[in-house]
Amino acid sequence: MLKQRILTALVLLPIVFWCVLGNTPYAFLLFSGSLLIVGAWEWTGLMVWNPLWQRLLYVAGVAVSVGCVGAGSGNGVVHFSVFWFAGSALLWGGALLQVIQYPQHAPWKNQWIMPLIGLWLLFPTWLALLMLKGLSTGWLVYLFLLVWGADTGAYFAGRRFGRHKLAPQVSPGKTVEGLFGGLLLTTVLELLVVWQRHMPLPHALLFLALSMVTVLASVLGDLCESMIKRSAGVKDSGRIFPGHGGVLDRIDSLTAAAPVYLLGWMLLGGF
Repeated sequence: MLKQRILTALVLLPIVFWCVLGNTPYAFLLFSGSLLIVGAWEWTGLMVWNPLWQRLLYVAGVAVSVGCVGAGSGNGVVHFSVFWFAGSALLWGGALLQVIQYPQHAPWKNQWIMPLIGLWLLFPTWLALLMLKGLSTGWLVYLFLLVWGADTGAYFAGRRFGRHKLAPQVSPGKTVEGLFGGLLLTTVLELLVVWQRHMPLPHALLFLALSMVTVLASVLGDLCESMIKRSAGVKDSGRIFPGHGGVLDRIDSLTAAAPVYLLGWMLLGGF
């Protein structure tokens, strides 16, 4: 499994960085929009929608929305007010309560609520990434490194030191030690950025606080998707990435981290 994960990552990472850092117009817009559409398809599976026409209709609606936003975004920059992402961040507060209470309380399993949750997970994430790409490619890459660092640190620290379960009802494999391993690795990254950019102390403290909150949000995003997959009785959202599962399995941490990170960026006026 680890070998598959590494090989898949070696294929995906150059594509991601080419879309993010390359000068090809619309590359990141098309790549991220494609992932959004595939993620919408996977979400219909988690909703256990059996009629094919219902699944296709949901995905078609997402695809049309992606096309409309993409056509109106010019060079890929999308501008939304701070209230949009503040609302998304507040909803993640509710998601935290659901993770804590699972499985005793799960009102989100309602057939009318699940489609809306899918849109809430996918669209703010996509829009936040597009907006960050327009604001600063470097800080978009930093967000990716934070999320990947948290995941990598948690994986190896959990395997080596994991003893205490973080959320056993939601994701039995995640441990408190893994959480601290992810926080430790990302803290090293954050301090390196502070040192490299010679940030004054007040600026550095705000930057470190936002980075830490973003990492914790990424953990919540991961747990939230695990909760929904457990409720649906599946291990992975899909099989598109060998060793990694589906698109939702790869962007689950970003679904919470990206809106929270962008909200902090907007409130603090950037770095």
